[in-house]
Amino acid sequence: MASNTQGIQQLLSAEKKAAEKVGEARKRKARRLKQAKDEATDEIEKYRGEREKQFKDFEAKHIGSREGVSNKIDADTRVRIDEMNRSLSTHKESVIKDVLEYVYAIKLELHKNYRQ
Repeated sequence: MASNTQGIQQLLSAEKKAAEKVGEARKRKARRLKQAKDEATDEIEKYRGEREKQFKDFEAKHIGSREGVSNKIDADTRVRIDEMNRSLSTHKESVIKDVLEYVYAIKLELHKNYRQ
């Protein structure tokens, strides 16, 4: 019976060692996965930074800076306002004259529903 308990003890010992090895393997795998995830995140951030820089370079080359676009819009607006002011000063008198003539031209007539 002593050899039987000794065999059981060996099996239990082997099972314990196997469980420890499996646990260590799981921990190693988890560390490797975490490390791979961190490396992938770093690589993604690096790629994103490169692409953003390329986009900004492209935008500056083809569109110009935002200040340049804003200045161009302001200049165009000033030109259009000046054109409107010139047009106003040119046509103001004639428009006022036409409006006053329309207001002063009163036609007296009875309403169509008026009955005598």
